[in-house]
Amino acid sequence: MLDLSLIDLKDIYCTNEEAGRQPSRYSRAIESFREAFGREPESIFSAPGRTEVGGNHTDHQHGEVLAASINRDAIAIVAPRTERIVNVLAEGFGKTVIDIDDPEIKPSETGTTSSLIRGVLAGLHGKGFRLGGFDAYITSDVLIGAGLSSSAAFETLIGTIVSGLFNDMKIDPVTIAKIGQFAENKYFGKPCGLMDQTACSVGNLVHIDFKDPDAPIVEKVAFDFSTTDYVLCITDTKGSHADLTHEYAAVPSEMKKIASLLGHEVLREITLDDILDNIRMLRESAGDRAVLRAIHFVNETKRAHDEAMALQNGDLPKFLNLVRKSGDSSFKYLQNVYTNSDVTVQNVSLALAISDSILGDDEVSRVHGGGFAGTIQAFVKKENAANYREHMDKVFGSGACEVLAIRKYGGIRVL
Repeated sequence: MLDLSLIDLKDIYCTNEEAGRQPSRYSRAIESFREAFGREPESIFSAPGRTEVGGNHTDHQHGEVLAASINRDAIAIVAPRTERIVNVLAEGFGKTVIDIDDPEIKPSETGTTSSLIRGVLAGLHGKGFRLGGFDAYITSDVLIGAGLSSSAAFETLIGTIVSGLFNDMKIDPVTIAKIGQFAENKYFGKPCGLMDQTACSVGNLVHIDFKDPDAPIVEKVAFDFSTTDYVLCITDTKGSHADLTHEYAAVPSEMKKIASLLGHEVLREITLDDILDNIRMLRESAGDRAVLRAIHFVNETKRAHDEAMALQNGDLPKFLNLVRKSGDSSFKYLQNVYTNSDVTVQNVSLALAISDSILGDDEVSRVHGGGFAGTIQAFVKKENAANYREHMDKVFGSGACEVLAIRKYGGIRVL
């Protein structure tokens, strides 16, 4: 019988408000496990969503990023089983049954929950980790489509369950992240980078250098945001992502074109001087937007590094100033705030304009994630958070603005 009183919920969920929501949430999940599987659960696991803090569109060019786990998570109520079968009932997605001894990619599963589970299990097996059967009921409050990486949280959760049940919780978080990316790339069919999974799995603030994407350098940033006067606000501007595939694809495509013209595969080895020394040829061959996006990358990847160093040194004003510069660069040079195919719709631009009107000089906002129609991020003073949320919800709908906190844990065994 799981005893929820043994869990320090404030330690995991950062605020009294979030911690206060969890007992009823956990209790409902435990009861749902009993109803689904007809027995008592034995363990609880958690994996958080993530937020990108710095390094907008840098990972795919082998750059640097700063990301963080948040106090919204996916939780799994779990019990092992003797058969080599994994049964997962994910709230809102139905039940999935996976045979551990059938790791082959199945085209019919592309884009499904089944593909992610099978991919994580196959990846863990390929690395030599022990596997076993289990039943799991999973529920998540990591908002889908809000740029908080619900899929990476799910992959991390499956990897953490296997680590806890069968490997004494000794699978390295970065290894779990890489296996999550493998599952999403090869089984689910989405060519994502490694930032999302790493932030979800490692936890807290993480600085990641993708110079060698097969062996990224991951560094935890020793800074506790709970000791500051700021909260993290994420606003979903409710823009449609339909027909934006070409916009997202154009960003790495144009960056790679500049790199290729300068004799490289990606922009990581390019300097600002390289661009300026060849500016006429680059403009003629790739166009001005591609050049602007390359300039964004060169400065943004350095900014992500400097943001991490500022926090390591406890220099919050410098960090916030760098976040402001990141937002400016994304708007002016990366140009991923709105699509030129319909300039009458500019949800993200509007959210940033309202933020500039409401926030003080010591508060900042920026586009968050892929851009074009999605979310914005803001670091807001605690005393201004309710006012900021009220204004953003007035424009984009009730619940559009989420007041979040950066949690110190990645994938963990809760109980």
